[in-house]
Amino acid sequence: MFDNKNELEARQEILGIVDEYCKKYHNQKQYKEGDRISYASRVYDSKEMMNLVDSALEFWLTAGRYTDEFEKKLGEYLGVKYVSVVNSGSSANLNAFMALTSPLLGDRRIKRGDEIITVAAGFPTTITPAIQYGAVPVFVDVTIPQYNIDVTKLEDALSDKTKAVMIAHTLGNPFDLSAVKAFCDKHNLWLVEDNCDALGSKYTINGEEKFTGTIGDIGTSSFYPPHHMTMGEGGAVYTNNALLNKCIRSFRDWGRDCVCPSGKDNLCGHRFDKQYGELPLGYDHKYVYSHFGYNLKATDMQAAVGCAQLEKFPSFVERRRHNFDRLRAALADIEDKVILPVPCENSRPSWFGFLITVKEGIDRKAVVEYVESHGVQTRNLFAGNLIKHPCFDEMRATGEGYRVVGGLDTTDRIMRDTFWVGVYPGMTDEMIDYMAKTIKEAVNQ
Repeated sequence: MFDNKNELEARQEILGIVDEYCKKYHNQKQYKEGDRISYASRVYDSKEMMNLVDSALEFWLTAGRYTDEFEKKLGEYLGVKYVSVVNSGSSANLNAFMALTSPLLGDRRIKRGDEIITVAAGFPTTITPAIQYGAVPVFVDVTIPQYNIDVTKLEDALSDKTKAVMIAHTLGNPFDLSAVKAFCDKHNLWLVEDNCDALGSKYTINGEEKFTGTIGDIGTSSFYPPHHMTMGEGGAVYTNNALLNKCIRSFRDWGRDCVCPSGKDNLCGHRFDKQYGELPLGYDHKYVYSHFGYNLKATDMQAAVGCAQLEKFPSFVERRRHNFDRLRAALADIEDKVILPVPCENSRPSWFGFLITVKEGIDRKAVVEYVESHGVQTRNLFAGNLIKHPCFDEMRATGEGYRVVGGLDTTDRIMRDTFWVGVYPGMTDEMIDYMAKTIKEAVNQ
């Protein structure tokens, strides 16, 4: 098949076949009423598949040229200096939190027993790293219809052990970054933005519009298939702080002190001539460890898919906004029965989903069962109230390991009365209109 062809020509022929294959067998099926509407789905074409195969043919497998390209281009898109690709959004949160425990940060490092202000209405891996490390999450309530942290509770949550605020932008809706950032600056606290559900969201602070995830000290993203863009599995950690970037890279890459990428040696020219810890003078810097780290890297094949997705990403954001606006307008006439989501002031969300809270007299369970039975997939707001889950059984029983400031009444209401549907960019107007019709039928039944 490849007679009289060099490797480049053979590769181009293979990629041409992949292009044809994808166009023939992976075309998105045209929606017709009655088809199931998922809350999220991948949106891709032959470019992603060709990149994936191109990376496979190279067979470097671990982080390589596509990873370098993705980190560079995501940084350019976000306007942030340092991006580190990791293997999931959960690993991104782990990487971000652990970076803040580095001895390199001096008095500001997080130690066991220190407190992290957060919320219980969210996804567990925002707080899991803190709990596993031995830090103490301090939970405050949220608000409806923004579904984000109630910033009036921040001062009440503060103690002499508080070191950071680590919270997510809920389903793409930014939390009140002006208030949270001012609080963190006032008290010299780290701010970690879990941006896994909000890539592409923007917030205007001090007269300047910025992407969420770039306003705090560290931002995190997830590229799991339902998210704003996908690598299959994958995530990223980003920052403008050079020291934090050094910590992030070290914890991501086994805890090593060396910054040479895989397959490259002695870029600094001092591989064999320095003293580290109590090691012999000149011990190979490739095997010097300054942190107790992990291997959280992604593969180059994942990054290859991400590079193709990133080219499409601005259009994804615009379509999410279009779908959200269309759905909200279509549901406006049932606001006597449900609460519809409202963007945070000074923000332009890149919506991940459309949250709905039923009002008194409406049974969420009945509404959800009707909507699901008519082909529309729904989701709860993740854990609802994290501290009600079995993973908190031992801590609840002892009253140790976390704190709650005030009540979590709104969080509990969300747990009981809230659900959401998707607005992903593969949705057509016909799908949005059918979802609206079905939801209205459900609340009026």
